This record gives sequence, structure tokens and C-alpha cells, in this order.
Amino acid sequence: MNMPFYVSPEQMMKDRADYARKGIARGRSLVALECDAGVVIVAENPSRTLYKISEIYDRIAFAGVGKYNEFQSLKIGGVRLADLKGYQYSPEDVSASSLANAYAQTLGQVFTHEMKPYEVEILVAQVGATPDEPNQLFHILYDGTVMDEEGFMVLGGEAERIAETVGAAFTKDISLADAVKLGARSLANDGENLSAGQLEVALLDRAHPSRAFRRIKGDELDALLG
Repeated sequence: MNMPFYVSPEQMMKDRADYARKGIARGRSLVALECDAGVVIVAENPSRTLYKISEIYDRIAFAGVGKYNEFQSLKIGGVRLADLKGYQYSPEDVSASSLANAYAQTLGQVFTHEMKPYEVEILVAQVGATPDEPNQLFHILYDGTVMDEEGFMVLGGEAERIAETVGAAFTKDISLADAVKLGARSLANDGENLSAGQLEVALLDRAHPSRAFRRIKGDELDALLG
């Protein structure tokens, strides 16, 4: 009788984590920064139709790096969950923390029980309605690990290098223009700002708490980078 091939649980988890990290590293990174206007998300993305940053609910944004179809399916699931919860209860019951926990459960379940893990890292961000109400930034990894951070957050294969660049120049209450420039500069390998055509930028605007999400592009993005 043939003996079944045995792989220790520790080795299996390590192999899955290595597989997911390699897939994520092949994609382009993104950075989210708290600024005086709210929360701005800057991603390297030359496509004009395939978005990495999207609105989930009134004051909540979603962003992903890694395999596009996988984080898009997660985004759609998050939108449905948020809409259903807001309809059954109230919009105030929909929060970034509850969505981050739901994503963590989904990714953790896939990582542990499915043959192939998701090759994604995702961001769930919520802007405070007033300057006194704190923003929320949640980073969810491919294995369901959740991290909440303040100030700024970096996702992607070059997160360590980008975080060093952002951390060296980031200040509390940084202006929107300076935040966009810092994000563009940190994402570039050569230290030069990426051009508007290479970027996807979105803002959770505190001045519009009911529908805070808006994209920054065209002349407005050119002016901020200039």
C-alpha cells in the first residue's frame, strides 16, 4: 500500500504565505495618507478603466493590491455587505472596522482551507466626519491578519521602502497637495514624482461626510502634483 505524501502544517502554511507574497509583489503598490482634507489614497496605476481604489459606503473606501480579479471580488462582497447592513439597521452601523473584520474572516478562511490563497492585500479606510473624530485605516493581509495604523499606510511588495520614504517626510495635518506629491514620490523607484498619467488618486473628503469619496484626476491632479 502506498503511503500518503505528508507535509507538516507549518510547511504548508509557509508555502502558502510565500506563494501569496510573490503574487502581491508582482503588482504595483499604493499608499494612504491622512491629511488636512481627510484621507487620500495614491496608487501607481496607469489604467484609466481598471480601478484599484473604490467607494464601499458613504465615508468608507476600499483599495487593493495584488491579483486584480481577486480583490475586485472582495470589493463587490464588501459593497453588498455594507448596503445590506445599512438597509437592515442604519447607515451609522456600517463602519470600516466591521468591514475589516468581515474581510479578515474571509481571507483567513481561504488561506487555511482552500488550495490556493488569495494573492491580495487590501485597505479599508474611513474618514471622520469632523477633525475631532479620528480616521480609521485598516490593512488586511492575504492570511486574514488585520492591522490598524495611524498617519499613513502602505500596501504592496515594496512596502518597506515606500514606508521609509513616507515616514521621513510625513507630518500631522499635511496638506492635500503635499500628501499627493509625497505619495507620488514614494511610489517611484527613482525618487522622482510619478506623473498624473501613472497615478490613480482618490480622496475621502471630510467636507462631504454623506458621500465623502471622490476621485482626483485631470486638471485637479495636475495642479496638486505641480
